Amino acid sequence: MAHSHEMTSRKPPGIRLFGGVKALRTYQTLVLVLTFVAYTCFHMTRKITSIVKSALDPQTKLGSSPWGRLHTKNTLNIGWLPFNSADGSALLGELDVAFLAVYSCGMFFAGHLGDRMDLRIFLTIGMFGTALFTALFGAGYWLNVHSFYYFLVIQMIAGLFQAIGWPSVVAVVGNWFGKSKRGLIMGIWNAHTSVGNIAGSLLAAFLLKFGWGWSFVIPSLIMVSIGLVVFIFLPVSPEVMEIDIDDGEINSVKDATKEPLLEPGQEVKHKAVGFLEAWKIPGVAPFALCLFFSKLVAYTFLYWLPFYISHTPIGSEYLSDAMAGSLSTVFDVGGVLGGVLAGHISDRLNARATTAASFMYCAIPALFLYRTYGSMSIMWNVCLMFITGMFVNGPYALITTAVSADLGTHSSLNGNSRALATVTAIIDGTGSVGAAIGPLLTGYISSKSWSAVFTMLMAAALLAGLLLTQLVCSELRGKVPSSGSKDVSDAQAASYSDQV
Repeated sequence: MAHSHEMTSRKPPGIRLFGGVKALRTYQTLVLVLTFVAYTCFHMTRKITSIVKSALDPQTKLGSSPWGRLHTKNTLNIGWLPFNSADGSALLGELDVAFLAVYSCGMFFAGHLGDRMDLRIFLTIGMFGTALFTALFGAGYWLNVHSFYYFLVIQMIAGLFQAIGWPSVVAVVGNWFGKSKRGLIMGIWNAHTSVGNIAGSLLAAFLLKFGWGWSFVIPSLIMVSIGLVVFIFLPVSPEVMEIDIDDGEINSVKDATKEPLLEPGQEVKHKAVGFLEAWKIPGVAPFALCLFFSKLVAYTFLYWLPFYISHTPIGSEYLSDAMAGSLSTVFDVGGVLGGVLAGHISDRLNARATTAASFMYCAIPALFLYRTYGSMSIMWNVCLMFITGMFVNGPYALITTAVSADLGTHSSLNGNSRALATVTAIIDGTGSVGAAIGPLLTGYISSKSWSAVFTMLMAAALLAGLLLTQLVCSELRGKVPSSGSKDVSDAQAASYSDQV
């Protein structure tokens, strides 16, 4: 009875108010919708700085030379100090790396805490904190703040709260969905990343004409309202809702005792998996390192694509900041398709590593073609940007969702699901280190040559694919003898275990 009371006390207040629902599909739908909208808000607020960059540092549109960026006149009467100075793009790059460095470090701690806290409350704290410090960044517009360190500290604290989001939502979704269709379900669900980027781009670009501060404040208010809904209604796991899921069937926890699932004397409660123990789970290290380079590419586009479009002539003309921000959403539309395709293909082939590596290799020619021919016309730019987004975001989406959830419930854990947030944090946290390095290097390299930036991105894509070579070979070996009665899922589990 005490155990039942403990679970009831952790039920969301909205569900307690409206009574208990025992329909699995209802809870799964609610979880998918709430976590989708919640993480859309995280990416919406994260995308704002890339749109506002051109308003803060507009002078770089004047061009470049082998000796550095060209400037006209000695004084710059547009933009926002200190970002409209000669080293403005470098300062903006430092803001990106500060945010992402704290984000990646915070991710490891967030995953550790997430496996030990009520994820509904933890996620709500992350949303409220992110909204507050995103709004404070925009408040610098009205407070007439021109101190670089003000914006730096605000971005770092915002990164800390942003780190809470991903481990929390993946852990919640992983609690409610089995492995068989996880790639497809999470591929569709992971569209929140691109939807958030698109929403942030369009909203921030629209609000720029009222003053760049509004581009931060309005999305923050939206995030607070969604955070309240999450706190009131998000069901964290079937156990908390007193539901037992067994091959798609739902039994109340009371009825689940009819058939004992554990041997006599076996402990019911699992301990949360430690940080070093999670690193030793087969497949975690290679996928984490792959995501390091995959995210380096994806986040360079996230933070610098609108800036690149507005400062590169397309059809011999420069686009406005607002138009460049809107056009950059095509990359994220391609990313939605890429995430769904990668998830579906990996489910059909039961080969996560092979799918991720194939997409990364395809991203290399896509990046080359976009840089070479994207400036010919708007049509060429849109088509090539869409294709690039599909191949760049496909493996990024797959690894951060289905792969993380697979490894967080790996067979080596003996049924212990309390590693989901930790494993997710390790993989995405490692990837976020690359996500910090890419935009930082771009801030410096772009002032000399954008072609050098794309060379860096192609090299990163190649390394991302190569890091999965051993897992790819194991997956392919596992499929040769498994044409008979052997279960395919066992073959994949064996392929991961080969890496120990």
